[in-house]
Amino acid sequence: MADGTLYIGNRRYSSWSMRGWLAVRLARLDVTVEVIPLAGGMTPAVRAVSPSGLVPYLEHRGVAVWETLAIGEYCAELAPALWPQDPATRAHARAIAAEMHAGFRPLRENMPMNLGRHYPGLGRTEGSLADIARIEAIWRQTRARFGAGGPFLFGAGFTLADAMYAPVVARLLTYRPALAPETEAYCSAVRGFPPVAEWYAAAADEPWRIAKYELPEAG
Repeated sequence: MADGTLYIGNRRYSSWSMRGWLAVRLARLDVTVEVIPLAGGMTPAVRAVSPSGLVPYLEHRGVAVWETLAIGEYCAELAPALWPQDPATRAHARAIAAEMHAGFRPLRENMPMNLGRHYPGLGRTEGSLADIARIEAIWRQTRARFGAGGPFLFGAGFTLADAMYAPVVARLLTYRPALAPETEAYCSAVRGFPPVAEWYAAAADEPWRIAKYELPEAG
């Protein structure tokens, strides 16, 4: 019997579910994953199980965690390698993860996550492009300081910071704004990371669609 349940939304659209699921997957928690199809807003089925009315929501060994960054921290308590070991490096990782958690609203609003479509050229508002420039700077500076040992933000290991930015990678691959070569390389590494590929494959098998996120594809 599993040790608990992770409730998530549609993998195709739910960026926060992706972050929470990656944390749980990387920590190797033995949980059942239950998908609650979203309706483009507050969903009654989610409100029925989650204290916040949002996903992801984790129940594990009697512990309830209903916020994505908190799920990541809970997973890191059980699997400390999810954060870098060095305190200064770990502080940097937490800072950039928290910045993702709290910010970049124009990017989220103008380039909503959709893992099944291709929208090059769409969503390029002044705000979303400013967010992308800031994200590229975060990735470039982090990799320059800490990433020499591998393709991810802190080198060879895929950390919670990478998990927090994985849905940003998905957006960049869907909307294809102009990116620096090092940004393209990082996006390719994240997309090819086996748990991320697993999430994409599961998303492709889901039948649910939300019309407002299914825009006409660019020619």
